[in-house]
Amino acid sequence: MGKRKRKLSPKEKADKKRRQLEYKTVFMNGKQKRVKRELTIDGIPVDDFIRENADPIWLMQNEMHEELHVWEMERDANFEDESDEDLPF
Repeated sequence: MGKRKRKLSPKEKADKKRRQLEYKTVFMNGKQKRVKRELTIDGIPVDDFIRENADPIWLMQNEMHEELHVWEMERDANFEDESDEDLPF
C-alpha cells in the first residue's frame, strides 16, 4: 500500500478555489497548460454583454464606433420591419 494523500489546509483549499476560478486547464501540444479565463459578466462574455446592453451614448464615450454602427444598422432594420407590419392592407 502506498502513502495516504493528506488533506489540504483551509489556506490551500482557498488558493485552489481561487486558481480554478481564475484559470482554466487546456491541452496544448499534448500537455496541460493553465490559461486565464475570459472575463464574464453574469456568465456572458464581456463583449457580448456590452453588445446587448450598451446605449449609443456609452458606445460613443468609450470610442466603440464599430459597435455603434452595428447598433444603428440593427435599429434601422427593426424600424423598417415594424413599419411594414403596421399597414392595414
